[in-house]
Amino acid sequence: MHRGQVETGLLMTPWPVAVGIAAPIAGRLSDRFPAAILGSIGLSIMSVGLLLLACLRADASALDISWRMMFCGLGFGFFQSPNNRSLLSAAPLDRSGAAAGMLAMSRLTGQTLGASLTAVIFRIAWINEEACLIVAAAFAGTAAIASLSRLGCHTT
Repeated sequence: MHRGQVETGLLMTPWPVAVGIAAPIAGRLSDRFPAAILGSIGLSIMSVGLLLLACLRADASALDISWRMMFCGLGFGFFQSPNNRSLLSAAPLDRSGAAAGMLAMSRLTGQTLGASLTAVIFRIAWINEEACLIVAAAFAGTAAIASLSRLGCHTT
């Protein structure tokens, strides 16, 4: 989109800001609702946000990009807090350090695989950045369905 580094960084900022807003709300809601439901809602929102980003025109304004990034961040925040709480509270207290380590490892593995898949998609000449966003939206949508499958299991 021919934007500079500073503008690109600023356009990415709404995502973590929205996570910071949504995460505490979702954390409180996870006391009343299963993590499977909150996580599925969050991942569905994120999937829609990624599709909205994929549909951006090349001449999109900063506002067009920002609200879509914020939408994705809200979805991620609604997924992350209840999911992390569910994972950590499922571990026995004497294994909480190991559970936190597994959570950190799985997060880093997901980030690494996501970045690698993006690089592979970019390397294929006939696929562009919109395709990366569509693939990401498909993964988020699939994860939303997988999250719902936890409803039959122990939910916290």
